[in-house]
Amino acid sequence: MKTTVGILAAAFALFGLAAPSAAHHSFAVEYDKEKPVQGTGVISKVEWTNPHMRVYIDCTDEKGVVTTWNLELGSPNSVIRRGWKPSDLKQGAKISFKGFGGRKVLTRAAADVLTLADGRSFAGASGAPDGTPEQYGVGAGVPIP
Repeated sequence: MKTTVGILAAAFALFGLAAPSAAHHSFAVEYDKEKPVQGTGVISKVEWTNPHMRVYIDCTDEKGVVTTWNLELGSPNSVIRRGWKPSDLKQGAKISFKGFGGRKVLTRAAADVLTLADGRSFAGASGAPDGTPEQYGVGAGVPIP
């Protein structure tokens, strides 16, 4: 009886440790590295949540149609380590982005570079190890008109 309880306890412990890692998705499942996207718009919402931050950007085309992009970044902790502050991403601020488009949801992207109105560029979810977009080979960002 003690052996059965021990085996069951060990099985549940192993399952509990494996479940969080299985829940995380790979980049290739959600996004397409061969599908670069970019845009300029206004931040409508910022979510500093784990496991990934999200920034929602309302982009208006030449006909006045607004498309809201859902951009995925790294974890809040990794974004802060790269030098970001919550005050850098304010609702209503003009911003541009470059990233990799979603496979299924066409207005979703893994943010690679966000460029603020003051010209500062930041690497996002798939950014450079040192946090500089130039090191990652994507340029300094999309200029904001």
